Amino acid sequence: MKKVAIIMGSDSDLPVVEKAIDTLAQYGVPAEVHVYSAHRTPEEARAFAMNARANGFGAIIAAAGKAAHLAGALAANTTLPVIGIPVKASVLDGMDALLSTVQMPAGIPVATVAIDGAANAALLAIEILAVSDDELAAKLDSARRAATEKVLKANAAVEEKYNK
Repeated sequence: MKKVAIIMGSDSDLPVVEKAIDTLAQYGVPAEVHVYSAHRTPEEARAFAMNARANGFGAIIAAAGKAAHLAGALAANTTLPVIGIPVKASVLDGMDALLSTVQMPAGIPVATVAIDGAANAALLAIEILAVSDDELAAKLDSARRAATEKVLKANAAVEEKYNK
């Protein structure tokens, strides 16, 4: 199975990123976690992205706040899918990071999830890997069925209480 890289621009992003780490672990997807900054360690970030495919990665998750150039910097140096997590890290409540992450030029795509949306970033990476991994696809199907059952159970309880 391919690995997923999780790169954060600062270790202050770890409380957000941990949701992605945990989600990948729940599905048995191997992950590697690093701190590389697009601005403070650009050469290390570039080298990681350039070698990611050869090093067994199938997708990269990049979390950054404020200017949030990390996902784009990584995407510029690999053809692996890059998923950006804009992190709420400033007085602009993460809107700066969201816009920096989502507004990529044509030819360098970055899939972008919600502000602090690490769990969805991990699930998107898992869906990407599941395109060629039937066991992983079955785990996703099972999780979706469980989520459906949970909502339907809650609906039944609400209907029972209020629809008499």
